[in-house]
Amino acid sequence: MDRKRILLVDDDAGIQLLYREEFEEEGFEVVSAVNGEEALELFEAQSPDLVILDINMPGMNGIEVLRRMKEINAELPVILCSAYPEYKQDFGSWASEEYIVKSANMDGLKNAVRRYLA
Repeated sequence: MDRKRILLVDDDAGIQLLYREEFEEEGFEVVSAVNGEEALELFEAQSPDLVILDINMPGMNGIEVLRRMKEINAELPVILCSAYPEYKQDFGSWASEEYIVKSANMDGLKNAVRRYLA
């Protein structure tokens, strides 16, 4: 069976490591990017099955990355994952399938990923 590929976009190395370990344990392949530009390159090169996308990053923010990804593939599930709940009110974030506020408990994020990749 082919493993589902997750593109993880976050500028925080600790978050990247944690999410990679957690999702690889669940049987997913994880490809990661540290900024929006790298994310868009990997998005086109790797054809992920789902994207976990931080919002607050240097350079291009996650809302802009989300917009560009949806222009390329409107069907691809994108989960915005931010430490800042106020971005949920941003009209641009509404194009995402889910908005998860980062926390030490990953159940919400894991459940969302399972829903889209089951």
